Amino acid sequence: MLTGGHDPRATVARMGADTGQLGFDLGVDVRPLPRATPARLANWESCPRRFRMAYLDRPAPTRGGAWAHHTLGAVVHLALRALFDLPARARTPDAAQALLDRNWSAEGYRDRAQSDRYRAAARGWLAAYTADHELDDPTAAPAGVERWVSETVGTGERRLVAEGRVDRIDTRGGEAVVVDYKTGRHVPTDDDARDSRALALYAAATGAALHRPCRRVELHHVPTGHVAVFEHDAATFGAHLDRAHTLATEADDAAEALAGGGDPDALFPPRTSPGCTTCDVRRHCPEGRAAAPAAQPWAFLRDPPGAS
Repeated sequence: MLTGGHDPRATVARMGADTGQLGFDLGVDVRPLPRATPARLANWESCPRRFRMAYLDRPAPTRGGAWAHHTLGAVVHLALRALFDLPARARTPDAAQALLDRNWSAEGYRDRAQSDRYRAAARGWLAAYTADHELDDPTAAPAGVERWVSETVGTGERRLVAEGRVDRIDTRGGEAVVVDYKTGRHVPTDDDARDSRALALYAAATGAALHRPCRRVELHHVPTGHVAVFEHDAATFGAHLDRAHTLATEADDAAEALAGGGDPDALFPPRTSPGCTTCDVRRHCPEGRAAAPAAQPWAFLRDPPGAS
């Protein structure tokens, strides 16, 4: 039993930190667990240079302007979040449309006419989604809406802190279900739900936070009403968490080397792809500008009904 408020393990940890040792004899590892949000991992994996500019460079480089498809997605998310602030019986299609109007933004659209056309389309999407999913059912109250989760997941030396903001957490049959809204051109498939590292991290962290099973993940494509589904098991969770740990550790190691005076271009090289077109730090990356052409901010919108 420890007495006098002194914990010898803390002394060992401090000694390890001072000498560069990790206290292996007592199993003390003073290095914190890697932290992983889906966005950080995706940025590191897709382009280390973009990761550096987004998370490490200070002052942060200026970003590009708004993209209309991002604006559209953000507004739909805001409307759905606000809808769940209402009493269940008030979550009607009309209410969803009114909330979309209240939160609407024209950033990134070509002109007022294009913005109005997409607003009308999005009002229809939300009305149908609200009715089809019976969001006014008081017995189906979600466990979380835009809930931030941050929990230690994984096992042994591959543990990490998975964190992020979950669009919606439903409870069904005693289990938690992670719901993620999508509004883009691509209609997600069950394979997309299976392969989504973000959903796997959210589910693992949600299960730990709520102390209940959370295996099912869903991608809800609001424009079409399609729902893509996958149920994780130990093997699929393990594969996602293992990869997340590897990526998070790589990013942490590179950041530590940079802080120690390492070469930023060697530690964080550009990784060009067609995605360079929409990269928000494109103006600071000659390799990215050479790899993919510039595009208009409305170029990646989903075609609404009646569009020419």
